[in-house]
Amino acid sequence: MAEREELRLCGYGGQGIILAGYIVGHAVAIFEHKQATFIPDYGPEARGGACRADLVISDKPVTYPYITAPSVLVAMSQRGYDKYHPHNRDDTLVVIDEDLVKPLPTSQRLLSIPARRIAEGLGRVAVANVVMLGFLTAVTSLVTVEAMKESLLAAVPRGTEELNMKAFEQGYRYGLEKLGAAGKYEALA
Repeated sequence: MAEREELRLCGYGGQGIILAGYIVGHAVAIFEHKQATFIPDYGPEARGGACRADLVISDKPVTYPYITAPSVLVAMSQRGYDKYHPHNRDDTLVVIDEDLVKPLPTSQRLLSIPARRIAEGLGRVAVANVVMLGFLTAVTSLVTVEAMKESLLAAVPRGTEELNMKAFEQGYRYGLEKLGAAGKYEALA
């Protein structure tokens, strides 16, 4: 991991973007003992409005808590992608839900997963955010799988632990397969 990583998750209200950001921040700060800031942002609409979760992750104290240009952008809606994609660096890893986002031609690294479709296959579209977290964990070095699992279990509602863990593991396996299909290279970011 670089000295400072900036992660932006974006989508629309109701997708669990804010919860996903909280889970990542909690995993990093509590279970990996690193420094992290978490800044959620959502519109006045509870569902359907644009939302994002910004995280800064560092081994050192974070002196500036806001993202300038993310090292990783996770987009789970077209509107979120369209709004935040132009603010990326050339080396930003862009991760999208391939059923909900149609990316522009770019030289940036792009990885995709059918997170919503996988969640539907599990019987609950609401866990698409957790599928995405599993994928993100597999394809980056932002956070360890052990820390993410602990954070996930601490954050999800009681009675949904098994479903959420299945969603995470399916996303994680999909990410490992994606890395394997792309050839030999280390986890990104």
